[in-house]
Amino acid sequence: MLSPSAKPYIEASVPVLREHGLAITQTFYRNMLGEHPELKNLFNMGNQAQGTQQQSLAAAVFAYAANIDNPQALAPVVSRIVHKHASLGIRADHYPIVGRHLLRAIKETLGEAANEPLIDAWAEAYGLLADALIAEEQKLYQASTLDAGALVPMKVIDIRQESELIRSFYLEPADGKPVLPFLPGQYVSVAVDFPDGSRQLRQYSLSDAPERPYYRISVKREAGKITPPGQVSSWLHQHVTIGDVIAVSAPFGEFNPTPRTHEPLVLLSAGAGITPMISVLNHLALTKPSQAVLFAHAARDRSHHALQADIKEALTRMPNLRVATFYETMDDEAAESETVRGYMQLAALPEWDKQQADVYLCGPQPFMNLMWEELQRAGVPTEHLHREVFGPSLLEHLI
Repeated sequence: MLSPSAKPYIEASVPVLREHGLAITQTFYRNMLGEHPELKNLFNMGNQAQGTQQQSLAAAVFAYAANIDNPQALAPVVSRIVHKHASLGIRADHYPIVGRHLLRAIKETLGEAANEPLIDAWAEAYGLLADALIAEEQKLYQASTLDAGALVPMKVIDIRQESELIRSFYLEPADGKPVLPFLPGQYVSVAVDFPDGSRQLRQYSLSDAPERPYYRISVKREAGKITPPGQVSSWLHQHVTIGDVIAVSAPFGEFNPTPRTHEPLVLLSAGAGITPMISVLNHLALTKPSQAVLFAHAARDRSHHALQADIKEALTRMPNLRVATFYETMDDEAAESETVRGYMQLAALPEWDKQQADVYLCGPQPFMNLMWEELQRAGVPTEHLHREVFGPSLLEHLI
């Protein structure tokens, strides 16, 4: 627990962090990665180039300060961070490096305003948070049976093109042992070593049921104007063939859509956000086919709608499955189906008991923000809303 002497300084930091948080985190990353270039292997350098990682850390630090007396509000965020750290192989000895550079960045950015009591308070607060994260991450490593940062060589046994941009890679352990168990909605990290000696790790949702004897990841080829543009996804699409061996982490992730009541499980996705939802759907089709599920997905058009075969198979197994599909652009075949033209809208979805059912969201941030707002206006309790964020989360609900 934060000491009474430190607490006022953390609380007083809230308006300062709102104004200067991004500058602090930009300084933090610049200094830390400059002094410890080996840590670049643990950070998504694409997110660094876009600035989203700096924004995410700024939001996380601000949320921590603003909710220092509300651990219940921080718990879901801490859980997400812990799983992400475990998937990257973050170790206890990394935390002193981060803490030193965070305090240094606060001093550099705030100048004389960062007096000794303020820095001491933040050192104490960071130490408490670091201890909590280390303890929870250690539990995850123990449960996975792998050491921090350990990767499993996995052989590519099949590759299938799921849509114009998404390709599925089927993986099994190269040593012939069973795959490590996972929960529907979880992800693995894939490591790629590049010719310049750098390594990058990216997280990809496991897109099939955990009952299968293999892993499946369905990777969207990111080819934007960022630097580097979808470095790992592009490499997987361009270079990996059947028979190759790639390095994969144990499964992690706190996003686990699970039926909690007799009400339908509502799964809403857009774009590549369909991947964890399909894992949930395939799992239920095999283990609980009578479960009521509302599965709604939005895509650019039919050619960008991935994993359609899985949905068709689930429909043959699940009598209480309702499917809603939204395309921005319709071809003749889509126009003749029950597909809805345009973006996903709550009013166009089948009805369900919005006071009882759990709703899960996954997709681009604007999609989730819009649906979250619509669902709240429709009376869905906040505790029944859950979302998986691909990439750094900006923590809007806490700041």
